Amino acid sequence: MTVRAIWKGVLVLADLRLPVRLYAAVVDRGIHFRMLHEADHHPLEQRLVNPRSGEQVPRQALRRGHEIKRGRFVVITDEELDATRPEPSRDIELLGFIPPDALAPGWYDRPYWLGPDGATQDYFALAQALAQEDREGVASWVMRGKRYAGALRAQEGCLALVTLHHAAEVVPASALPPPTGRDFERRERAMANKLIESLEGDFEPRRWHDDYRQRVLELVAAKARGEAVEPPRQEGRPRPGRSLGDALEQSLDEAG
Repeated sequence: MTVRAIWKGVLVLADLRLPVRLYAAVVDRGIHFRMLHEADHHPLEQRLVNPRSGEQVPRQALRRGHEIKRGRFVVITDEELDATRPEPSRDIELLGFIPPDALAPGWYDRPYWLGPDGATQDYFALAQALAQEDREGVASWVMRGKRYAGALRAQEGCLALVTLHHAAEVVPASALPPPTGRDFERRERAMANKLIESLEGDFEPRRWHDDYRQRVLELVAAKARGEAVEPPRQEGRPRPGRSLGDALEQSLDEAG
């Protein structure tokens, strides 16, 4: 697979300015459908309609509005919105370094690869230093009119940059209802530890594939060939175990 850079920037750390290229670390492989007219299978279009008059609204008559209370909107023009955007910049500023476990999973958003843009010595030296010190850098940068925060980490000898959610968007674990119920029995705790040990191993990415996507693609290919396709029979869900201990024991038996 060949990837292309989607953005260029400069990683800034004190007096170090390291030119880098940003690459997408994930690719959308989802199945996308078009809505068709039942009679002739012609693709349908979405149009904006005024619900009061039922008339279609032309694009030049559209305005942005933010609802401040039910039925009341503040209209914002494109010029006013553009004036709020941050100043354009190519700098990815490193603000500090933190332990990897300092950020809960909810902080992470979208991953990118950072590759060198030119000389590579300083790039790989930084990646090696992050790996050896077991630290992540906290970064801030502006890209395409929006300011981002991100975590810079070493991965497989390269640098990865993961955008972070803002604090107001992250739900902490303390917001969850407190756990209730009885404590683990000694036998249950021992079996849970044994189950984890029996399933311990290396991460194998090829084991994780989208079965649903594959079945949909096979369905599309079969129907394109004119074949009659019957929907597969859905299997019932397995019944839950009678107790935690029984469920752990059954899982241990299935794990061998």
